[in-house]
Amino acid sequence: MLLKDKIVVITGASSGIGALTAQMLSKRGAVPVLLARSEEKLKPTAAGIPGVFGLYTCDVTSEAEVKHTFAEILKVYGRIDILLNNAGYGKFTSFTDMETGEFADMMDVNYMGIVRCTKAVVPNMLERGSGQIVNVASMAGKIGTARSVSYTATKHAVLGFTNALRQELRKSGIVVSAVNPGPIATDFFKTADPSGKYEKSVARMMMTPEHVSGKIVKLMEKGREEVDLPGFAALGIRLYGLFPRLADKLTYNLMNRK
Repeated sequence: MLLKDKIVVITGASSGIGALTAQMLSKRGAVPVLLARSEEKLKPTAAGIPGVFGLYTCDVTSEAEVKHTFAEILKVYGRIDILLNNAGYGKFTSFTDMETGEFADMMDVNYMGIVRCTKAVVPNMLERGSGQIVNVASMAGKIGTARSVSYTATKHAVLGFTNALRQELRKSGIVVSAVNPGPIATDFFKTADPSGKYEKSVARMMMTPEHVSGKIVKLMEKGREEVDLPGFAALGIRLYGLFPRLADKLTYNLMNRK
């Protein structure tokens, strides 16, 4: 897909891979439309975009805000070619220490936020017979690890939603894609791992946000349905699917560093 003049809505666009992907898309001639809860946090991202862009404040946990914001975007631009569902967060806390309310809050952002935004764009895409929905999931959605029970559950939900929706929309002209990254060097860990211990323990495996954003843009250009990052992780995922219990035992020390 040529990205020139494509209208690309990006949630969680105020920092990290959302912000960088917006800048990369702009350089390819696309029109990134930035969404986040804070307009002040969106301004630095907007300053780094060389071309035309849109900017809206939107809390993905609010049904009313999502409906209103996407209606405004469709009114201004007439269509949405690609939706990048990137908004999300994590907290690495043991199951016994995390309150049930935090489980609900994380699911509301990471999973239901994607559901709300996708519901807001699918009717327009179906009417035009084209479009792409890109959901940022995680390797955590395929392999569970200790102290990330809540986060892992949200990403399993995202992948289940993505895979089922892909089948439902396969003949509609809409591509439904999943991006499953491992650890990325972003501000995500300020919330997920305030101690910094986990971040240090996986420093050698940590990917740069530039690398991940580049892969997301390529996925959009090629219309791919899924990408696992880093690349070698795809083989590990296949092996895990064949021998899950054995893989759990063999990789326990490597995967459970939180």
